[in-house]
Amino acid sequence: MKKISILVPCYNEGQTLPLLYPELKALMDTHPSYGWEVLFVNDGSKDNTLDIIKSLRAADRRICYVNLTRNFGKENAMLAGFDYVSGDCMIIMDADLQDPPSLIPEMLAYWEQGYEDVYAKRANRGEESWLRKKLSLLFYKILDHSTRFDILQNVGDFRLLDRCCINALKRLRESERYTKGMFCWIGYKKKEIVFDRQNRVAGHSNWSFWSLLNLAIEGITSFTTAPLRLATVFGFFVAFFAFCLMLYYGVKTIVFGDEARGFTTLIVIILFMGGIQLLTIGILGEYVGRIFNETKKRPVYLADTYNGAKISGNALLAHD
Repeated sequence: MKKISILVPCYNEGQTLPLLYPELKALMDTHPSYGWEVLFVNDGSKDNTLDIIKSLRAADRRICYVNLTRNFGKENAMLAGFDYVSGDCMIIMDADLQDPPSLIPEMLAYWEQGYEDVYAKRANRGEESWLRKKLSLLFYKILDHSTRFDILQNVGDFRLLDRCCINALKRLRESERYTKGMFCWIGYKKKEIVFDRQNRVAGHSNWSFWSLLNLAIEGITSFTTAPLRLATVFGFFVAFFAFCLMLYYGVKTIVFGDEARGFTTLIVIILFMGGIQLLTIGILGEYVGRIFNETKKRPVYLADTYNGAKISGNALLAHD
C-alpha cells in the first residue's frame, strides 16, 4: 500500500486547525486504498496550536507532529517536514484552507500517471489586496527573467511531491531559503493544476508586507546574481557618461574660455552619485550577508519533540 503524507506548517493556527481536520479526515476516510500521514510542523506558535495538534493525535494516530524549539519561519519549517515525512509522496498545504483538500485526489491521479511534481496554480489570489497582487506578479516576472530556469508564476507551496523530489529537497540545506525557487530548480516531471484560491476560514495571515518583502529579497538573492550585474553595468554607463562630460567641459573651457559654473548642478551630481554608490554597496551587502550566514553552518531548524517524544542529539538526523 502506498503511503501519502500531508505536510502542514503551522504558526498560530489555533482557529483554523479544528476546521481543517474534518476536511482531511473525510479525504483520508474516502480513500482507504492509501496509507495516510498528516504531519503538522508547529513553528513556535504562541497560541494553543500545539495543544490542538496533540488532541488530534490522541484521537487519530494518522496525525503526526514535529514541534520546533522556536519560530524559524515557514521556509525552514517546511524543511523540517521534508526531513520527517515518511510517505511515498507528500502534499504541502497551508492550514487556513485557502488550499482546498478537495484538489488532492486529482493530484494523486496525476502522480499515479508518473508525474513527480504536481503543482496547483492559482486562477485568482483570494482576498489579497490589489497592490499585493501586482507586487507579487512583478516579483515573479523579475525573478523569471533573471534566472536560468523557469519560475512558475502564481504558484505557491500547495503541491504534491514524489519521494525523489523530497529526497532532492532534503539535500538543499542552505539557511537562506526560498523553497518556491527550489521546487523549480530541482526539475523533475511536473504537472499543472489550476484552481480558485479560497479566502481564509479563520484568523488572519501571518505574512506582513515587510515579511513578504524580505521573502522576495531572499528569492532574488538566492537564485540570481542579476542585481550585482545590473549594478556593474549601470556603474559602467555612469562612469562613461561622466568621462564624456569631462571631455566636453574640458574642451569647451580650453577653446572658449568659459568660467566654471553650475554649483547647484555639481551638488546634484554629487548627491546622485553618492546615492548610486550606497545602493550598490547595499546590494553587495545583501549577498555578503548571506555568505556570512551560510559560513556559520548552523542548523536550519531545531526540533524539540516528534509525536511527543523528546529529540536528543542531532535534530536534523533524528528521523533520517
